This record gives sequence, structure tokens and C-alpha cells, in this order.
Amino acid sequence: MNVLITGAGGFVGKHLLTYLRQHSAPTLHGTVLDNTQLESVVHDTSCQWWVLDLRDPQAVRDLLEHIQPDQIFHLAGQAYVPRSFEDPWETLDNNIRGTLNLLMAIHELKLSTRFLNVGSAEIYGPASADKLPLTEDSAFIPGSPYSVSKIAQDMLAYQYFNAYKLHTIRVRPFNHIGTGQNMRFAASDWASQIAEAEIGKREPVVYVGNLSAARDFTDVRDVVRAYSMAVERGQAGDVFNVCSGKPRTMQSILDILVGLSRVKIDVRVDQERFRPVDIPSLYGDYSHLHQRTGWQPEISIEQTLNDVLDEWRQRIATS
Repeated sequence: MNVLITGAGGFVGKHLLTYLRQHSAPTLHGTVLDNTQLESVVHDTSCQWWVLDLRDPQAVRDLLEHIQPDQIFHLAGQAYVPRSFEDPWETLDNNIRGTLNLLMAIHELKLSTRFLNVGSAEIYGPASADKLPLTEDSAFIPGSPYSVSKIAQDMLAYQYFNAYKLHTIRVRPFNHIGTGQNMRFAASDWASQIAEAEIGKREPVVYVGNLSAARDFTDVRDVVRAYSMAVERGQAGDVFNVCSGKPRTMQSILDILVGLSRVKIDVRVDQERFRPVDIPSLYGDYSHLHQRTGWQPEISIEQTLNDVLDEWRQRIATS
């Protein structure tokens, strides 16, 4: 079985590669955007790597015609919400055009590929307390150019199922965290600050943004397991929330990390770390995914954050 993972060199892609190697052992193919990204992953010989700009329709078609993938996990795209405010067209172009080129190629080549589109719970936007937890039927209220791009991806995948009977499945992951995540994301940023403070590389202070926002956090290892189960067991046209079903404030995430610290940590608010639009509370309902596939989260938030902090300790000790 041939499996293609777009954006395989990214945070989630690397975890998905690990999961698939351990549980299904397919022939793995992964895309990266350029040679710089290729240099960071080429040592992983369990996967055949391809440099591919998904915005190039002919290049996408040529690769799919060559690989004939049985499954595609579409992870690639611009995933940082604040960046989408800085350059909206970059996010819209990357996320929408790449998705459409993949779907067009599957259709034009008449492939029987199972296509997983990875969306985002950001599409639901702010919701009043009586609308929570969010289900797959909840209204779309985009709060950023990023969330607009994810609505477009989601709807394109549905449209190609509806019009051409492509085997598309859509997932809408809520916040996920774990080892290897970019420092642009809060838990990884805070863990790096704590790890540096522990060995005296910086003052014992963690700088934070809005701590009152509540989010639904899932370990990335649980998330990629959900993706695999959705592709294997989901029906064409399905859409699934991927989440824990529990809201946690950013304050509670910080408290766990600070509690794991080996030194006393002070916390200081930095207004530069606040988003232009920050949703007060967002959490979901994963019951549809559970009913269809049997999936449920297994890794505790405490274990996740302990692993993240330990990884940062190792990174900093060897840097």
C-alpha cells in the first residue's frame, strides 16, 4: 500500500510517520516544500521524500500519477494563525490552492485514493456557552484568514466527494501539542523558557500572552492515531472533530509546566503575545469519531507536557 503524506516533515507529519511505521508499515512517501526542508528529514530513509510545491498543479499531478497513492494524508499548509493576519494571501494561497490541486489530480487521474483533509477547529470561531461542546454540525464563524482558508479546504473536500464521489474524509482537529512542536505555539514556547531558566541560560521568568482563553488540547500522538483510524474506518464524505472534549485554560497549561520546573518561575504578561482575535473558549465533541472508529484520547495532558519539557531540556543541553 502506498501512502502519501503532504507536509510530512512538519510537527504532525513526523508523528504520523512514526505511527504508520509502527502500526501498518505501508510504503511511505512524504512531501516537503523545498531543499532546505529536505535536508532536515532526508536522514529518515523509511520514507521516500519528494520536494513539491502543492501550488503547482502539474507537479502535483505528476507525483500522484507516479506514486498512485492508496491514501493521502494532507497535512501541508500555513498553520500559524497570527501569521495569517500578517499576510492573508500567503495563507489563503497555500492552503486552498494546494488542496484543490490534490483533489483535481485524484479526479483527473481516476484514482481510488482515500484522501484525508486536515482542517481545523478554528473554523467554528467564538461560540456562546450554550453552543458548546462544538459538534461537526456547528456553524462556521471564522475569526482569522487562517480559519477562512480551512473552511475552503473542508468544503472543497466535501464538494469533490459530492460531485465526483471521491473518497474524501475531513477532520477538524482542535489544539494539539507534543514533542517537536514549533516555539510559535504556547506550550512549546513556555517549556523552552523553563528549560533555559533551569540551567541558568535566562532569567527564571516565563513571558505569556492571554492566559484566560480555554482550549481543547489533545496529545499529537493521539491525534495522528485518530487520522489513521479515520482513513481506515471512516466512510466517504465523513467529517470528524478530533479533540479531548475538555476545555483547559492556558493558565492551567502554564501551571502544569511551572509545577514541573526544577527552579522557581515568575510569570510576566507580554501584550505583544496577544492575538488580534482570541476566542474565549473552544472545545469539542468527538463522539462521532468514537462511534465510527472507536477512537478516544489516551494520553493525559500531564504526560504530554512532561514529555514536551523533557524534550526541551535535552535540546538545550545538547545545543
